[in-house]
Amino acid sequence: MRRVFDWFFRDRRSGAVVIGQWPNRPLWIFAAASALEWLLEAVMPGLPAPVFAGLRIVALLSLTVWALDEIVRGVNPWRRCLGAIVLIGIVISVSGLVRL
Repeated sequence: MRRVFDWFFRDRRSGAVVIGQWPNRPLWIFAAASALEWLLEAVMPGLPAPVFAGLRIVALLSLTVWALDEIVRGVNPWRRCLGAIVLIGIVISVSGLVRL
């Protein structure tokens, strides 16, 4: 069990257990765009729909960049799986919004 834990959660370079990390730029952009969308909708619900759509697009694109970065450069399998799970969630979420 210890080997599985080490393989899944240890950073290959430092040997430290890494479950979460300080957010990088794409994750900060996602958080800021999402918070701004929520705040504007609560304070000024009459704003034109493209304002909210634009913020949602920025949020989803930045979260997609974060997820792809984790899949490609994650420090351990846990981080790569987390990126894949988030990317799958984005695809499912967007596929519900877009009807072909």
